[in-house]
Amino acid sequence: MLVLGIETTCDETAAAVVERQADGQARILSNVVRSQTDEHARFGGVVPEIAARAHVDLLDGIVDSAMKEAGIGYQQLSAVAAAAGPGLIGGVIVGLTTAKAIAMVHDTPLIAVNHLEAHALTPRLTCALAFPYCLFLASGGHTQIVAVVGVGEYVRLGTTVDDAMGEAFDKVAKMLSLPYPGGPEVERAAAGGDPTRFAFPRPMLGRPDANFSLSGLKTAVRNEASRLEPLEPQDISDLCASFQAAVLEATADRLTVGLRLFEERFGTPRALVAAGGVAANHAIRSALQDVAAKAQTTLIIPPPALCTDNGAMIAWAGAERMALGLTDTMEAPPRARWLLDANAKAPAGHANSRAGY
Repeated sequence: MLVLGIETTCDETAAAVVERQADGQARILSNVVRSQTDEHARFGGVVPEIAARAHVDLLDGIVDSAMKEAGIGYQQLSAVAAAAGPGLIGGVIVGLTTAKAIAMVHDTPLIAVNHLEAHALTPRLTCALAFPYCLFLASGGHTQIVAVVGVGEYVRLGTTVDDAMGEAFDKVAKMLSLPYPGGPEVERAAAGGDPTRFAFPRPMLGRPDANFSLSGLKTAVRNEASRLEPLEPQDISDLCASFQAAVLEATADRLTVGLRLFEERFGTPRALVAAGGVAANHAIRSALQDVAAKAQTTLIIPPPALCTDNGAMIAWAGAERMALGLTDTMEAPPRARWLLDANAKAPAGHANSRAGY
Protein backbone atom coordinates (compact mmCIF):
# COMPACT_ATOMS: atom_id res chain seq x y z
CA MET A 1 0.00 0.00 0.00
CA LEU A 2 1.49 3.34 -1.10
CA VAL A 3 -0.04 6.50 0.38
CA LEU A 4 0.72 10.14 -0.35
CA GLY A 5 0.29 12.33 2.73
CA ILE A 6 -0.20 16.11 2.75
CA GLU A 7 0.15 18.34 5.84
CA THR A 8 -0.76 22.06 5.88
CA THR A 9 -2.49 22.63 9.22
CA CYS A 10 -0.14 25.39 10.43
CA ASP A 11 3.20 26.71 9.16
CA GLU A 12 4.83 23.58 7.74
CA THR A 13 4.04 22.71 4.13
CA ALA A 14 4.76 19.00 3.85
CA ALA A 15 4.21 15.94 1.69
CA ALA A 16 5.43 12.36 1.97
CA VAL A 17 4.99 8.91 0.53
CA VAL A 18 4.80 5.98 2.94
CA GLU A 19 4.54 2.29 2.15
CA ARG A 20 2.53 0.02 4.45
CA GLN A 21 3.53 -3.57 3.89
CA ALA A 22 1.24 -6.58 4.22
CA ASP A 23 2.57 -7.40 7.71
CA GLY A 24 1.86 -3.86 8.92
CA GLN A 25 5.47 -2.71 8.77
CA ALA A 26 6.17 0.75 7.37
CA ARG A 27 8.72 2.32 5.07
CA ILE A 28 9.07 6.06 4.49
CA LEU A 29 9.90 6.58 0.81
CA SER A 30 9.99 10.38 1.01
CA ASN A 31 9.26 13.11 3.56
CA VAL A 32 9.59 16.69 2.33
CA VAL A 33 8.93 19.56 4.76
CA ARG A 34 9.22 23.29 4.15
CA SER A 35 9.00 25.41 7.30
CA GLN A 36 7.70 28.97 7.11
CA THR A 37 9.65 30.16 10.16
CA ASP A 38 11.37 33.01 8.29
CA GLU A 39 8.05 34.33 6.95
CA HIS A 40 6.57 34.62 10.45
CA ALA A 41 9.64 35.53 12.52
CA ARG A 42 9.15 39.31 12.42
CA PHE A 43 5.61 38.87 13.77
CA GLY A 44 6.70 36.67 16.67
CA GLY A 45 4.16 33.98 15.78
CA VAL A 46 2.25 32.40 12.92
CA VAL A 47 0.05 34.75 10.88
CA PRO A 48 -2.77 32.62 9.41
CA GLU A 49 -3.15 34.60 6.17
CA ILE A 50 0.59 34.47 5.44
CA ALA A 51 0.65 30.75 6.21
CA ALA A 52 -2.25 30.00 3.85
CA ARG A 53 -0.68 31.98 0.98
CA ALA A 54 2.64 30.20 1.49
CA HIS A 55 0.90 26.81 1.32
CA VAL A 56 -0.68 27.83 -2.01
CA ASP A 57 2.72 28.86 -3.38
CA LEU A 58 4.67 25.87 -2.08
CA LEU A 59 2.45 22.80 -1.98
CA ASP A 60 2.43 21.72 -5.62
CA GLY A 61 6.22 21.77 -5.78
CA ILE A 62 6.57 19.91 -2.49
CA VAL A 63 4.13 17.18 -3.58
CA ASP A 64 6.05 16.83 -6.83
CA SER A 65 9.34 16.56 -4.92
CA ALA A 66 7.90 13.92 -2.59
CA MET A 67 6.68 11.81 -5.51
CA LYS A 68 10.00 12.09 -7.35
CA GLU A 69 12.00 11.25 -4.25
CA ALA A 70 9.79 8.20 -3.69
CA GLY A 71 10.39 7.16 -7.30
CA ILE A 72 6.74 6.41 -8.09
CA GLY A 73 4.00 7.76 -10.32
CA TYR A 74 0.56 8.91 -9.22
CA GLN A 75 -1.03 5.85 -10.82
CA GLN A 76 0.83 3.67 -8.30
CA LEU A 77 -0.74 5.35 -5.27
CA SER A 78 -3.19 3.35 -3.19
CA ALA A 79 -4.63 6.51 -1.60
CA VAL A 80 -4.12 10.22 -1.06
CA ALA A 81 -4.34 11.40 2.56
CA ALA A 82 -4.52 14.99 3.78
CA ALA A 83 -4.77 16.58 7.20
CA ALA A 84 -8.36 17.87 7.22
CA GLY A 85 -7.99 19.53 10.65
CA PRO A 86 -7.72 20.66 13.33
CA GLY A 87 -5.65 23.70 12.43
CA LEU A 88 -5.62 27.07 10.73
CA ILE A 89 -8.56 26.77 8.38
CA GLY A 90 -6.94 28.53 5.42
CA GLY A 91 -4.04 26.10 5.39
CA VAL A 92 -6.28 23.09 5.96
CA ILE A 93 -8.38 24.07 2.93
CA VAL A 94 -5.27 24.29 0.73
CA GLY A 95 -4.02 20.83 1.64
CA LEU A 96 -7.37 19.07 1.54
CA THR A 97 -8.35 20.68 -1.78
CA THR A 98 -5.04 19.63 -3.32
CA ALA A 99 -5.53 16.06 -2.11
CA LYS A 100 -9.06 15.97 -3.53
CA ALA A 101 -7.80 17.20 -6.90
CA ILE A 102 -5.11 14.51 -7.04
CA ALA A 103 -7.59 11.83 -5.98
CA MET A 104 -10.14 12.90 -8.61
CA VAL A 105 -7.67 13.15 -11.48
CA HIS A 106 -6.07 9.79 -10.77
CA ASP A 107 -9.23 8.01 -9.54
CA THR A 108 -7.56 7.28 -6.19
CA PRO A 109 -9.25 6.93 -2.77
CA LEU A 110 -9.20 10.00 -0.53
CA ILE A 111 -8.57 9.85 3.23
CA ALA A 112 -9.26 12.92 5.39
CA VAL A 113 -6.95 12.55 8.38
CA ASN A 114 -7.33 14.09 11.82
CA HIS A 115 -3.98 15.79 12.46
CA LEU A 116 -4.07 14.64 16.10
CA GLU A 117 -4.69 11.04 15.05
CA ALA A 118 -1.61 11.26 12.85
CA HIS A 119 0.48 12.23 15.88
CA ALA A 120 -1.18 9.47 17.90
CA LEU A 121 -0.31 6.78 15.35
CA THR A 122 3.27 7.92 14.60
CA PRO A 123 4.92 5.37 16.96
CA ARG A 124 3.35 2.59 14.90
CA LEU A 125 5.13 4.08 11.90
CA THR A 126 8.51 4.04 13.60
CA CYS A 127 8.41 0.86 15.72
CA ALA A 128 5.16 -1.05 15.04
CA LEU A 129 3.91 -0.43 18.59
CA ALA A 130 0.90 -2.53 19.60
CA PHE A 131 -2.26 -1.07 21.17
CA PRO A 132 -3.10 0.17 23.75
CA TYR A 133 -0.62 2.88 24.69
CA CYS A 134 -0.68 6.27 26.39
CA LEU A 135 0.05 9.37 24.31
CA PHE A 136 1.36 12.67 25.64
CA LEU A 137 0.78 15.18 22.85
CA ALA A 138 2.39 18.56 23.46
CA SER A 139 2.81 21.23 20.80
CA GLY A 140 2.11 24.88 20.09
CA GLY A 141 -1.59 24.18 19.75
CA HIS A 142 -2.27 21.08 21.85
CA THR A 143 -1.50 19.57 25.25
CA GLN A 144 -3.30 16.29 25.86
CA ILE A 145 -2.95 12.88 27.48
CA VAL A 146 -4.74 10.33 25.33
CA ALA A 147 -5.39 6.60 25.61
CA VAL A 148 -4.74 5.18 22.13
CA VAL A 149 -6.86 2.03 22.15
CA GLY A 150 -6.94 1.35 18.40
CA VAL A 151 -7.18 3.10 15.04
CA GLY A 152 -10.09 5.50 15.47
CA GLU A 153 -10.41 4.63 19.18
CA TYR A 154 -9.11 7.41 21.42
CA VAL A 155 -10.00 8.52 24.94
CA ARG A 156 -8.72 11.84 26.20
CA LEU A 157 -7.60 11.49 29.81
CA GLY A 158 -6.37 15.06 30.29
CA THR A 159 -5.99 18.36 28.44
CA THR A 160 -4.97 21.95 29.03
CA VAL A 161 -7.66 24.18 30.47
CA ASP A 162 -6.00 27.29 29.02
CA ASP A 163 -2.69 27.60 27.14
CA ALA A 164 -1.03 24.77 25.26
CA MET A 165 2.46 23.93 26.49
CA GLY A 166 4.21 25.10 23.34
CA GLU A 167 2.16 28.27 23.44
CA ALA A 168 3.35 28.97 26.99
CA PHE A 169 6.99 28.57 25.92
CA ASP A 170 6.33 30.85 22.98
CA LYS A 171 4.76 33.60 25.09
CA VAL A 172 7.50 33.45 27.71
CA ALA A 173 10.09 33.84 24.96
CA LYS A 174 8.23 36.81 23.51
CA MET A 175 7.87 38.61 26.86
CA LEU A 176 11.62 38.15 27.46
CA SER A 177 12.45 39.45 23.93
CA LEU A 178 13.99 36.15 22.85
CA PRO A 179 14.13 35.41 19.11
CA TYR A 180 11.42 33.49 17.26
CA PRO A 181 10.80 30.55 17.28
CA GLY A 182 10.65 30.79 21.04
CA GLY A 183 10.63 27.25 22.44
CA PRO A 184 14.24 26.32 21.63
CA GLU A 185 15.37 29.79 22.76
CA VAL A 186 13.79 29.32 26.21
CA GLU A 187 15.42 25.89 26.49
CA ARG A 188 18.78 27.33 25.42
CA ALA A 189 18.58 30.21 27.91
CA ALA A 190 17.45 27.85 30.69
CA ALA A 191 20.62 25.78 30.30
CA GLY A 192 22.64 28.65 31.77
CA GLY A 193 20.16 29.64 34.45
CA ASP A 194 19.34 28.87 38.08
CA PRO A 195 16.06 26.88 38.22
CA THR A 196 15.65 27.65 41.94
CA ARG A 197 15.95 31.45 41.81
CA PHE A 198 12.24 32.06 41.27
CA ALA A 199 9.51 30.11 43.08
CA PHE A 200 7.00 29.87 40.26
CA PRO A 201 3.71 27.98 40.79
CA ARG A 202 3.25 24.34 39.79
CA PRO A 203 -0.28 24.50 38.35
CA MET A 204 -2.75 21.65 39.06
CA LEU A 205 -0.20 19.77 41.18
CA GLY A 206 -1.81 16.96 43.16
CA ARG A 207 -5.24 17.14 41.54
CA PRO A 208 -7.03 13.83 40.85
CA ASP A 209 -7.69 14.69 37.19
CA ALA A 210 -4.93 14.78 34.57
CA ASN A 211 -5.54 18.28 33.22
CA PHE A 212 -2.90 20.97 32.68
CA SER A 213 -2.95 24.71 33.29
CA LEU A 214 -0.16 27.01 32.10
CA SER A 215 -1.70 30.47 31.97
CA GLY A 216 -1.00 31.28 35.63
CA LEU A 217 2.61 30.14 35.34
CA LYS A 218 3.08 32.33 32.27
CA THR A 219 1.61 35.30 34.17
CA ALA A 220 3.95 34.67 37.12
CA VAL A 221 6.93 34.88 34.76
CA ARG A 222 5.62 38.14 33.31
CA ASN A 223 5.15 39.67 36.76
CA GLU A 224 8.64 38.71 37.89
CA ALA A 225 10.17 39.99 34.65
CA SER A 226 8.36 43.31 35.06
CA ARG A 227 9.61 43.63 38.63
CA LEU A 228 13.23 43.11 37.53
CA GLU A 229 13.28 45.46 34.55
CA PRO A 230 15.65 46.25 32.97
CA LEU A 231 16.55 42.59 32.63
CA GLU A 232 20.15 41.45 32.64
CA PRO A 233 21.13 38.36 30.57
CA GLN A 234 21.43 36.27 33.74
CA ASP A 235 17.94 37.36 34.82
CA ILE A 236 16.57 36.03 31.54
CA SER A 237 18.42 32.73 31.93
CA ASP A 238 17.19 32.32 35.51
CA LEU A 239 13.60 33.17 34.53
CA CYS A 240 13.71 30.59 31.73
CA ALA A 241 15.30 27.94 33.96
CA SER A 242 12.74 28.51 36.74
CA PHE A 243 9.86 28.50 34.25
CA GLN A 244 11.07 25.28 32.64
CA ALA A 245 11.56 23.63 36.05
CA ALA A 246 7.95 24.43 36.92
CA VAL A 247 6.75 22.98 33.60
CA LEU A 248 8.78 19.82 34.18
CA GLU A 249 7.42 19.24 37.67
CA ALA A 250 3.83 19.93 36.62
CA THR A 251 4.17 17.68 33.57
CA ALA A 252 5.57 14.80 35.62
CA ASP A 253 2.70 15.10 38.10
CA ARG A 254 0.01 15.34 35.42
CA LEU A 255 1.41 12.38 33.47
CA THR A 256 1.67 10.27 36.61
CA VAL A 257 -2.04 10.84 37.18
CA GLY A 258 -2.79 10.25 33.50
CA LEU A 259 -0.99 6.91 33.51
CA ARG A 260 -2.90 5.87 36.64
CA LEU A 261 -6.21 6.76 34.96
CA PHE A 262 -5.11 4.81 31.89
CA GLU A 263 -4.33 1.71 33.94
CA GLU A 264 -7.67 1.89 35.76
CA ARG A 265 -9.57 1.85 32.45
CA PHE A 266 -7.38 -0.03 29.99
CA GLY A 267 -4.77 -1.96 31.95
CA THR A 268 -1.03 -1.50 31.68
CA PRO A 269 -0.06 0.63 28.66
CA ARG A 270 2.32 -0.89 26.15
CA ALA A 271 4.27 2.37 26.30
CA LEU A 272 4.18 6.06 27.14
CA VAL A 273 4.53 7.89 23.84
CA ALA A 274 5.49 11.56 23.46
CA ALA A 275 4.57 13.38 20.26
CA GLY A 276 4.36 16.96 19.09
CA GLY A 277 7.18 19.47 18.89
CA VAL A 278 7.59 19.99 22.65
CA ALA A 279 8.96 16.44 22.79
CA ALA A 280 12.08 17.90 21.15
CA ASN A 281 12.91 19.69 24.43
CA HIS A 282 15.72 17.67 26.04
CA ALA A 283 14.77 18.53 29.62
CA ILE A 284 11.18 17.42 29.01
CA ARG A 285 12.43 14.20 27.43
CA SER A 286 14.43 13.47 30.57
CA ALA A 287 11.42 14.15 32.79
CA LEU A 288 9.27 11.83 30.67
CA GLN A 289 11.89 9.10 31.00
CA ASP A 290 11.65 9.35 34.78
CA VAL A 291 7.84 9.21 34.68
CA ALA A 292 7.89 6.12 32.44
CA ALA A 293 10.45 4.38 34.64
CA LYS A 294 8.38 4.98 37.78
CA ALA A 295 5.29 3.67 36.00
CA GLN A 296 7.29 0.62 34.84
CA THR A 297 6.54 1.24 31.19
CA THR A 298 8.60 2.11 28.13
CA LEU A 299 9.03 5.65 26.84
CA ILE A 300 8.85 5.99 23.07
CA ILE A 301 9.62 9.29 21.36
CA PRO A 302 9.72 9.30 17.55
CA PRO A 303 12.68 11.01 15.86
CA PRO A 304 12.45 14.83 16.02
CA ALA A 305 11.53 15.09 12.33
CA LEU A 306 8.46 12.93 13.01
CA CYS A 307 7.49 14.73 16.25
CA THR A 308 6.87 18.05 14.54
CA ASP A 309 4.31 18.38 11.72
CA ASN A 310 5.21 16.33 8.65
CA GLY A 311 3.63 14.50 5.73
CA ALA A 312 4.82 11.02 6.71
CA MET A 313 2.57 10.92 9.77
CA ILE A 314 -0.42 11.94 7.64
CA ALA A 315 0.40 9.29 5.03
CA TRP A 316 0.79 6.63 7.74
CA ALA A 317 -2.50 7.53 9.43
CA GLY A 318 -4.12 7.29 6.00
CA ALA A 319 -2.57 3.86 5.45
CA GLU A 320 -3.75 2.65 8.86
CA ARG A 321 -7.29 3.81 8.13
CA MET A 322 -7.31 2.39 4.61
CA ALA A 323 -6.18 -1.00 5.92
CA LEU A 324 -9.48 -1.04 7.83
CA GLY A 325 -11.47 0.06 4.78
CA LEU A 326 -11.93 3.61 6.07
CA THR A 327 -11.93 6.12 3.20
CA ASP A 328 -13.71 9.43 2.61
CA THR A 329 -15.81 11.09 -0.08
CA MET A 330 -15.11 14.35 -1.87
CA GLU A 331 -17.52 16.00 0.59
CA ALA A 332 -15.05 15.58 3.48
CA PRO A 333 -14.94 19.05 5.09
CA PRO A 334 -11.94 21.06 6.31
CA ARG A 335 -12.16 21.65 10.07
CA ALA A 336 -10.61 24.28 12.28
CA ARG A 337 -11.50 22.10 15.28
CA TRP A 338 -11.72 18.34 15.30
CA LEU A 339 -11.67 16.41 18.56
CA LEU A 340 -9.87 13.11 18.74
CA ASP A 341 -12.23 11.90 21.47
CA ALA A 342 -15.78 12.67 20.33
CA ASN A 343 -17.00 12.54 23.95
CA ALA A 344 -14.52 15.14 25.20
CA LYS A 345 -15.07 18.87 25.53
CA ALA A 346 -13.24 21.12 23.09
CA PRO A 347 -9.70 21.98 24.31
CA ALA A 348 -8.68 25.58 24.78
CA GLY A 349 -5.31 25.48 23.00
CA HIS A 350 -4.57 28.06 20.32
CA ALA A 351 -3.38 26.58 17.03
CA ASN A 352 -1.49 29.66 15.82
CA SER A 353 1.28 29.46 18.42
CA ARG A 354 4.18 27.26 17.48
CA ALA A 355 6.99 27.98 19.97
CA GLY A 356 9.36 26.47 17.45
CA TYR A 357 8.09 23.08 18.59
